[in-house]
Amino acid sequence: MEQLLSDRLKDLWRSVDQNQLSAEDFGTKQEHGLDEYRSTWKQALLLPGHEDLQESLLSELGKYFACDDLGEIRRRCNDAVTATKREWERTVDPKHAESIEQFYDHTQSYLYDLMWWHSLCDDDSPLACVTALHFAQRHGCRKCLDFGAGVGSGAILFAFNEIETSLADVNAALLRFSEWRFGIRSLGVRESGGQFLNLRISRLPKGAFDIVTAMDVFEHLVDPVKTVNELSEALRPGGFLFGRFHAEIDEDRPQHIVQDFGPVFARLSDLGFVQVWQDEWLWGHQVFQKT
Repeated sequence: MEQLLSDRLKDLWRSVDQNQLSAEDFGTKQEHGLDEYRSTWKQALLLPGHEDLQESLLSELGKYFACDDLGEIRRRCNDAVTATKREWERTVDPKHAESIEQFYDHTQSYLYDLMWWHSLCDDDSPLACVTALHFAQRHGCRKCLDFGAGVGSGAILFAFNEIETSLADVNAALLRFSEWRFGIRSLGVRESGGQFLNLRISRLPKGAFDIVTAMDVFEHLVDPVKTVNELSEALRPGGFLFGRFHAEIDEDRPQHIVQDFGPVFARLSDLGFVQVWQDEWLWGHQVFQKT
């Protein structure tokens, strides 16, 4: 079985340490691998008639919000991090879960923030979804839950590559946007057996999924340990939880309310989860298997 990109790069760096490969040549090989990831990501997300990912996502937002001025859409994207922070500080009391849920249910700036992040304009970390896809394919996963699906880009990637995908989020507005995105791509979720799950009114189906992706989600959760319990029940025996369980204090993103993931790891262990993989080179994601 072919190694995942981060494992290949980690092993390749040993050749640099052993003076068998120059750091410059390593950098070229790493960029080539990332270019392959970018191609996979873009192929799934680009709308017909578009070649540039940023332009395509701006056009998509313009269509959804009925705004023909893509310059204005770009301005909203560029201002989204600051606007989201202001909105959070104005409306959220972090001590009250209902306040946080209402923020996610009503914020529009966060939608622009996520879409612009997925354009890869700031960093390549959304490409971790490609790693998750490759992991799922290598382990024969047929049914995926994108937990904390946001604007649905990761779920689109999985569905585009013919893995039955469900999306779950507390944000009804983001779920509606995600469902619209699937529709304009003619990617059927419900037709293939998947669901759009509003976590404020729906429970996750039990034993339904081979893999759950939680991509940069756990730092947002009011009760991450309770979430571990729910995801455990949603996974089939032998299923995988793929996520990043790390976040540093970020003044620009006050919605990152969890920095200590010790209780999450402890609960995973209590429930019989075993870590089976970790990205030690690129973005730090981990995979736990339900034994």
